[in-house]
Amino acid sequence: MAIAEIGALAKRTGADLEWKPVLVGGIFNEVNKQVYENRSNPSAPKYQYYLKDLADWTRHYDMKIGRPSVFPVNAVKAQRACIAALDDGKIEEFALALCAAYWGDDVDISQDQAILDCANSVGLDGNSILIRSNAPAMKARLRTYTQDVIDRGGFGSPTMFVNGDDMYFGQDRLVLVEEALKRAG
Repeated sequence: MAIAEIGALAKRTGADLEWKPVLVGGIFNEVNKQVYENRSNPSAPKYQYYLKDLADWTRHYDMKIGRPSVFPVNAVKAQRACIAALDDGKIEEFALALCAAYWGDDVDISQDQAILDCANSVGLDGNSILIRSNAPAMKARLRTYTQDVIDRGGFGSPTMFVNGDDMYFGQDRLVLVEEALKRAG
């Protein structure tokens, strides 16, 4: 849900927002493998609280969040498409469209048509985005961005850095990110 607020936060603080799409599964595989076990055997009280917490944050950000029928989704191509959208200057709009499609409308964003539709909906050339998402350079950049988060101590998404190495994890840390940006400004 940080995606819904991070752009506005950057504008409020005058910060330069640098988007770097990552593969959260790649991060989990390297440094946070217990996520998979926790999903397979959730604690009932913790899971019930998770549902409540999700509903609370959904209301707070006025977002539509459901339970996608494909979870977790293979987001590799979608994340590479985000890099193409980044190059076209529309990463935020495109990422928000993908998020709304997946979490709000239960669209399987691993499918080409979903990526095409989201790209076109924000004024991108969906065909170009799809073609470029398969380019070796996009694959390499996604690996590099993912490894960069791991190398900097990240263990999931969203991971945000202020002034290079001041790390914050989780959408509920945005208030702390904003405070750090104001102190640094």
